[in-house]
Amino acid sequence: MNIFDTSMVNDFQKYEETERIIKAARGEEPADMVIKNARVINVLSEEIYEADIAIVDGIIAGVAKGYKGKDEVDVKGAYVSPSFIDGHVHLESSMLMPSEFAKMVLPSGTTTVVADPHEISNVMGLQGISFMREAAKNLPLDVYMTLPSCVPATNLETSGVDLNSYDLALLIDAPWVLGIAEMMNFPGVVNCDKGVLAKIKLGIEKHKRIDGHAPHLSGKDLCAYVAAGVRSDHECTTVEEAVEKLRLGMYLMVREATGARDLEPLLPVLKNLNTRKCMFVTDDRHPKHLSKHISRMVKKAVKNGVDPVKAIQMASLNTAEYFNLPDLGAIAPGYKADMAVFDNLEDFEPKMVFKNGRLVAKDGKMAIDTDYIKPPELRGSVNIKYLYKEDFQIPAKTDRVKVINVVPKQLITKQTIENVKVENALAVSDTENDILKIAVIERHKATGNIGLGFVKGFGLKSGAIASTVAHDSHNMIVIGTNDDDMYYAAVELVKSQGGKIIVENGKTLAHLKLPIAGLMSDMPYKEVQEKIENLDRAAAQIGCKIDEPFMSMAFLSLSVIPELKITDKGLIDVNKFEVTDLFV
Repeated sequence: MNIFDTSMVNDFQKYEETERIIKAARGEEPADMVIKNARVINVLSEEIYEADIAIVDGIIAGVAKGYKGKDEVDVKGAYVSPSFIDGHVHLESSMLMPSEFAKMVLPSGTTTVVADPHEISNVMGLQGISFMREAAKNLPLDVYMTLPSCVPATNLETSGVDLNSYDLALLIDAPWVLGIAEMMNFPGVVNCDKGVLAKIKLGIEKHKRIDGHAPHLSGKDLCAYVAAGVRSDHECTTVEEAVEKLRLGMYLMVREATGARDLEPLLPVLKNLNTRKCMFVTDDRHPKHLSKHISRMVKKAVKNGVDPVKAIQMASLNTAEYFNLPDLGAIAPGYKADMAVFDNLEDFEPKMVFKNGRLVAKDGKMAIDTDYIKPPELRGSVNIKYLYKEDFQIPAKTDRVKVINVVPKQLITKQTIENVKVENALAVSDTENDILKIAVIERHKATGNIGLGFVKGFGLKSGAIASTVAHDSHNMIVIGTNDDDMYYAAVELVKSQGGKIIVENGKTLAHLKLPIAGLMSDMPYKEVQEKIENLDRAAAQIGCKIDEPFMSMAFLSLSVIPELKITDKGLIDVNKFEVTDLFV
């Protein structure tokens, strides 16, 4: 044997580990750890029963009574379930580094996430994906990824890069890559766009999943979308839409994000139909909604009549099976010892959380340290052409304009035709009628593109709010009552290389700096939470009547969700998939 042949050494180690697991499973040797006197929630057989759980090398060796271990944890009849999996999340939307994100979700029982690095990819491309992978390595949280399918989401906006199938092919074989992320360009799919279909083909050829994103797509067009190979959707907001997609074989990703909360409307589906193709996802969440994470969805489902075992099944096994992760999602021999311990099946607040058989959280707090993990360096990303106050002016062609109307707690918007206030031949904000000016400033290539329009629903009475988080290309977005404050806010975000800011009368009221791709903070999560609270207070101070103004604002530039949106290229009629004139 060649002593430098590490593959043979690794094979020998695996053989020894397997032998230890077999002997522990048979009770011939003590396990590394045994969870004693557990009420096991078995999502495979959909039942609950008493047993001990034997663990060797982070793997469940056996589930039966009478096991002995070198370390024994007596849970005294508490419920033990597989820990939770988030099937679709944009880590960047938390504005936290992965290590800080892990600190928030692990204590609530989430030990695995399937992340779509779509946001940072629109800014940094493959470099952004690599950054997220490096930042998530060695965490007590499994971070798998799907490769962004729509960078940019459409040709109706300017992104930092353009990723095609050849770019994605460089990463598709990585074991941490589970598929192609949400295929938002559903018109491209059903109309046989070659570039879009090449990405789908890449995933299918590698036997990996193709996630979907198809709000309101129905009938024969939906059939075409599914036939192309798309297998899931997280955009269902009605029972009718969810049932149609389930009938066609799609997996239903039930979403509870900060801005879009779909669990309650979809409860009839979860209570009355087969749920084996249903799973829970969070998509986009701010830090203040992360501390409960998937556990809150399980609790809400059960409280509203969903069977507890099925709710846990949707939060674990269903997701693991969809993504072809055969060692996750259940408590059974050969599965990873990823588990959560609950006192009852009502609160779903874990007493203990285990990852690979290791206690990582206890009584709602982290039990291990992750501060040793340091992310790699990343270049600055806020690059705009020199900005003038006059760039925010809108010469009035008429006194009638198309206005973006915000729909509370939804990503969709409505279009209305409104009278616009005109001063000195310029269309301006009208605070009395809640018609505010909105601008999207290209910030990747300094093209000078600025899309200008009007939005209704924010209720600002003074000042301006601005952010470099604006789906999906993440150009700078500004909403304001006057051009002076809009200009001031934009300049301050350039200085901080990204962030979220609220200003009034040329002064900063609150500012969260996001120097990492203009999307994430390098601060601890508690400091980020404090900054977000300051932003909320400042928003209320200037009259904002939306609970999550930055989340709502961030989706006003997402040109794939109806009805009217705005990008750096102008006002977008999503139904027609084209730039439309602001004035009527």
